Amino acid sequence: MKQSIIVIIPAFNEEGSIAKVILDLPKLVSEIIVVNNNSSDATSEVAKNAGATVLTEKNKGYGHACLKGLKYIEELSEKPDIIVFIDGDYSDYPEELEKIVAPIIERDIDLVIGTRAKHLREAGSMTLPQIFGNWLATFLMKLFFNSTFTDLGPFRAIKYKKLVALQMEDTTYGWTVEMQLKALKRKYTYVEVPVRYRNRIGVSKVSGTLKGAIFAGVKILGWIFKYSLKK
Repeated sequence: MKQSIIVIIPAFNEEGSIAKVILDLPKLVSEIIVVNNNSSDATSEVAKNAGATVLTEKNKGYGHACLKGLKYIEELSEKPDIIVFIDGDYSDYPEELEKIVAPIIERDIDLVIGTRAKHLREAGSMTLPQIFGNWLATFLMKLFFNSTFTDLGPFRAIKYKKLVALQMEDTTYGWTVEMQLKALKRKYTYVEVPVRYRNRIGVSKVSGTLKGAIFAGVKILGWIFKYSLKK
């Protein structure tokens, strides 16, 4: 039976890239939701013209945008089977969505993380703080929870009902690690799928600034230590 897929794209000032992301997503997607996270540019208009459903979330924060998308889906009469998250900066390859959802459709896996494997990354696409932060976070998850995660990649897919059960709450940069930690706690099945990764269009709101990189690191480590104490 065909499974319905909805894509959520948090977007803050991505007018130069958002249409590329939307148009490169495979046709098997049921709906594309772009959450305009208080952009000051034409992100909203460009996304609408490219065929996306556009929501507005004035509270800045990656998690705020994701939660807004989930609130919209919660009110739909027909719920999707799978939710896919992808960034709006065109650093991921949207056409690889089929690879991301395949383990769910074919093997009944609960959560799939698109891992930005070194051999598939374009030079300079991940900063040293990003690389170190990913290594440290996944090392600690392995140490505390015996996980096999190697990345906190934002390009990911999860069964909708499983996502709802996680009761996600982080409103900023801790969204990805919160999902992975809660999935581990609930003993969800998960796999990683290597994906290509390129230099984003525009300047990163996280790794592009020292403040953003530090804040993201603090949030991520905070979630890990919070859950390690709950064991």
